[in-house]
Amino acid sequence: MTDPGQDTAEQQQPARPAEPRPAGPGIPGARAARATGLIVTLVLGGLTALPPLSMDMYLPALPEVTGALHSPAATVQLTLTACLLGMALGQLVVGPMSDKWGRRRPLLAGMAVYVVATAVCALAPTAGLLIGFRLVQGLAGAAGIVIARAVVRDLYDGVAMARFFSTLMLISGVAPVVAPLIGGQILRLTDWRGVFVVLTAVGLLLTLAVWRFLHETLPPERRQAGGLGAALRTMGSLLADRVFTGYMLAGGFAFAALFAYISASPFVVQDIYGASPQTFSLLFGLNSVGLVLVGQINGKLLVGRVSLDKALAVGLAVIALAAVALLLMASGVFGKAGLAPIAAGLFVLMSAMGLAMPNTNAQALMRSRDAAGSASALLGTSTFLLGALVSPLVGIAGEGTAVPMAVVQLVCAVASAACFLGLCRPWQRHG
Repeated sequence: MTDPGQDTAEQQQPARPAEPRPAGPGIPGARAARATGLIVTLVLGGLTALPPLSMDMYLPALPEVTGALHSPAATVQLTLTACLLGMALGQLVVGPMSDKWGRRRPLLAGMAVYVVATAVCALAPTAGLLIGFRLVQGLAGAAGIVIARAVVRDLYDGVAMARFFSTLMLISGVAPVVAPLIGGQILRLTDWRGVFVVLTAVGLLLTLAVWRFLHETLPPERRQAGGLGAALRTMGSLLADRVFTGYMLAGGFAFAALFAYISASPFVVQDIYGASPQTFSLLFGLNSVGLVLVGQINGKLLVGRVSLDKALAVGLAVIALAAVALLLMASGVFGKAGLAPIAAGLFVLMSAMGLAMPNTNAQALMRSRDAAGSASALLGTSTFLLGALVSPLVGIAGEGTAVPMAVVQLVCAVASAACFLGLCRPWQRHG
């Protein structure tokens, strides 16, 4: 693992083609990886999009599930919590497994379990069984998230890795937008069980794509030995790296600000500012487009011309400024704000995530070449847990004010910037 105080020379090199790492025994070479580059990108994008599809495609069906299983809404909501919890904890298990046994075997096993668990969800006769297998679904689906990031680290270095993460955002960033729309259309044709049937089919197709197109990217000589104790020591050494932990927390708190928006925006936009569901869907879609576009600007224009830390610093600063503006508008400091300025503030905050998220992932993973699976697990778990923690806070003052959302976003933005400056200390590593 890179020494915490050492300059990261990779970050200072000019842009160069995204060359895959040298091939090991049984590992496809650079020529094979380039030949299937687009397909591999689509497969990795599908793996990172599967968790939001699993979460959000199911949202329009919640009222129907409540009636069909004769369970209170609070119980049915636990099906979402169970899936999110599974995704957070599953990464801690799968990440070290992929460092020990390679990427393909744990990924294929996780996808197979995901397909079976999702099929059982489609047949679940009770809410308890549905909750249990949503947990299994989340645990298994976590394999796609954590191993996709580890594969990117195996194949790419430096600015090329940051570019690839920005490209993945083009695919995975669309998933939360289209998932509820797809779910709504499925419900026009069938009942809530049909949502899980479609997810089963998607999981099966992705499993076949992984088996056919995603070759092993971690050669045997770079795999980690040992069992649980060795995995815990590896994670401990990663967390002991001040710079890695700084990027991990900076990215986690930035995502928490995003999650605060996702949790609160339906109430803020519709209940407080009187927008229709159609207007809310349009604004949500525009904000997601902003995130994807800025992510592409980051990957295509900034990476290689501007250091990753500078791009990240700009993104965090814009997030903080947008959160300040939202708090001032929500609290009525300058009079009552309408929907348009609030929507503009949310658009700016969301779009700036396109600078923060890919660059924190790239910078953190550059600290952990020989433990990419464990590093990816820590990144993913911290992100999901911080997001889950802030979700209840946005409604702490009721559904009649947007102030809690703005406060949570500002606190998360400040915490993200503090971790970046206080732990990563980019000026010490870049002169």
